[in-house]
Amino acid sequence: MKNTRVLLASRPVGRPTRDNWTIESVDATSPGEGEFLAEVKFISVDPAMRGWVNEGKSYIEPVEIGAVMRAGGVARVVESRHPDYAVGDHVVGITGVQEYWLSNGHGVRKIDPDAAPLPKYLGVLGMPGMTAYFGILDVGAIKEGEVVLVSGAAGAVGSLVGQIARLKGCRVVGIAGGPEKCAYLTDELGFDAAIDYKSESLYPAIQAACPDGIDVYFDNVGGETLDAALAFLRFRGRVALCGAISQYNAMQAIEGPKNYLSLLVNRGRMEGFIVFDFEQDYPRGIRDMSRWLAEGKLKSREHVVKGVDTFPETLLMLFDGRNQGKLVIEA
Repeated sequence: MKNTRVLLASRPVGRPTRDNWTIESVDATSPGEGEFLAEVKFISVDPAMRGWVNEGKSYIEPVEIGAVMRAGGVARVVESRHPDYAVGDHVVGITGVQEYWLSNGHGVRKIDPDAAPLPKYLGVLGMPGMTAYFGILDVGAIKEGEVVLVSGAAGAVGSLVGQIARLKGCRVVGIAGGPEKCAYLTDELGFDAAIDYKSESLYPAIQAACPDGIDVYFDNVGGETLDAALAFLRFRGRVALCGAISQYNAMQAIEGPKNYLSLLVNRGRMEGFIVFDFEQDYPRGIRDMSRWLAEGKLKSREHVVKGVDTFPETLLMLFDGRNQGKLVIEA
């Protein structure tokens, strides 16, 4: 069995290019005692990947030069010498961007392929789903009747954040790019309003959609969008910092919030979080998200691109806003 895999060749400066990656085909490695070999079916493509290839201190060690690019994935066990995993089992884990994955079982979770389509285990029932669930409920600490603003609202995380907030009785406004994505938010996902940042000025648009201000802002974008949201923060408002995709490819210093004094004046709170902080509570999140999905209270969209070798170009779709929902590669 040949294993096509993507290795980090060099650390990107600004926007990644194909030259930052090496794509090679090698023989798949047979499992040793206590290991299993799995065929990777779907690979998650996430904005966090851009940070993982930077050198320097972060919440996780950077991907090493010459190593397989880190990624979550869904895989099917094809050979096993591990007592807990049998041939035919479907699992979720950090597979990397490759077609075959050798694992010792650490951090691996079995899944039921008949309960949901496999890509959903990388979206609504995976890391984006847990990010949305714990980010808006635990970090954002939303309450019924509050006003919630979400940036990157048509993405894998933002689209779920807004739906969960609606389930909890909040008024939800999403910021997305383009009329098609905004229509998706309001017509399909039930957002109360949507702001097209590509055609509208943020400050008057937020004012119109949130005339009484914002109780919770869920930030996936950073930069000027964060500044605009801070300007409308209400008393005891909260900001959940999930990501800052507008800054990930910056060639200069990261642009921080200019309106941070709004937190002081309004006695607000701005808190960054990483989904791994809530790992011990994943069963609660998966239970609730699975139930809401089965009941038709949550909708999710997956954008599937075929081929491991497409990774360098597929990753860039996130920064161009070309993906519609959760971006995954079919291996």
